[in-house]
Amino acid sequence: MKIGVNVLNFGPGSDPGVLRSWARTVEGLGFDLLMVSDHIAITPDVAEHYPAPFYEPFTTLSWLAGLTTRVRLGTTVLIAPYRHPLLTARMAANLQELSGGRLVLGVGVGWARQEFAALGVPFERRGQLTDEHLRDMRAAWADTAAYGERRIPVWVGGNSDAGLRRAVRLGDAWHPLRCTMPWLREAAVRLKAFAHEQRLPVPALAPRIALRLTDAPVGGPGRLAGEGTIDQIMDDLDQLRLLGAEAVVLDPYDGDPRETCHPQTAWQALDTVAAHLHPTPHRTEQS
Repeated sequence: MKIGVNVLNFGPGSDPGVLRSWARTVEGLGFDLLMVSDHIAITPDVAEHYPAPFYEPFTTLSWLAGLTTRVRLGTTVLIAPYRHPLLTARMAANLQELSGGRLVLGVGVGWARQEFAALGVPFERRGQLTDEHLRDMRAAWADTAAYGERRIPVWVGGNSDAGLRRAVRLGDAWHPLRCTMPWLREAAVRLKAFAHEQRLPVPALAPRIALRLTDAPVGGPGRLAGEGTIDQIMDDLDQLRLLGAEAVVLDPYDGDPRETCHPQTAWQALDTVAAHLHPTPHRTEQS
């Protein structure tokens, strides 16, 4: 099972130097995947949680591809309706080629009504548009003479039944975001049922979970996977491995933009996880 990290490509503490340190820390600690999120118009509903500066994912990942050598690069998640599908297909194919085949394209339908309005995209059609865009992108990539021969894995985000069904129809993996372990176990059963209904293969499981390291155990039914002591977090990873997860992305962002001004807290948590994942120590950017 591959372990990745959601890197904070936004907020008052984000700048090129910090992004460089994020990348070197993630790769230096031995993690397998570095992912960033997506917003274009930082409207008030977006800015409340993900304020400017916000570094556009394709631009950012292309730059980080030149600063890294091994770690895979991805989006968690690219909002599919925000860009013309042929533009997305072209940028993704170019990034896949320029990075040496390291791209994972996570996609989602989006949630920010004001941002959709600013971009002139109908919010009410976002699910239908996402389906259409994914089909158009796959059709474009079939022309390997124009888009290259490197296959681009597509992870489909979304915790709703519509998201699960979309992952079955159009994804290589289902990429749920920040959920509890009991919910994820139940949803994995529904994913298999939807695949059976549609007579399609069950997509791989690649969740993004929280990373919130605490000194004392976290209890209660609302505890997110990845919250608690290092023993709780490692047990969550073991349970996800048993559930058949192909990859897990750790998300250290807890929703307060001020966190971006203190990335060392997230780096220390990642260092602790890495020390339990790998038998040999790794040097981090901040050490």
